[in-house]
Amino acid sequence: MVKKLLSQVIAAGAGLFLAVKYVPEVAATLYPDSNFFGIPLTAQWQIFLILGIVLGFLNYFVKPILKLLALPLELITLGFFSIIISMAMTWIVDMMFRELYAPLILPLLYTTLIIWGINFVIQILLIRGK
Repeated sequence: MVKKLLSQVIAAGAGLFLAVKYVPEVAATLYPDSNFFGIPLTAQWQIFLILGIVLGFLNYFVKPILKLLALPLELITLGFFSIIISMAMTWIVDMMFRELYAPLILPLLYTTLIIWGINFVIQILLIRGK
């Protein structure tokens, strides 16, 4: 349980970092007044850490509820609707933090696929480690 939450957080942070590096139009900007609940953010890695924690927690706690509610759509689309749900989670983080900019559709899709791929690799490594 803790391993899955930790893998979600790591995958989200690393995926957002890679998306900012390699996906056009996705950006993470450090502003002089950037803070998280009063804690000033002074370095780029702090932004990725906070974004990764928030997105990881959303993916761990909220995403299963949304997948359950969207079960008929999941069945009709043979599971491809889960990509839309994952894109929605990333979009929610984009709306919550002005430091992250991920425009809709293709850049958001690429960002989601990067996060999914990293999470997939981490899950395989955790399963192999058992």
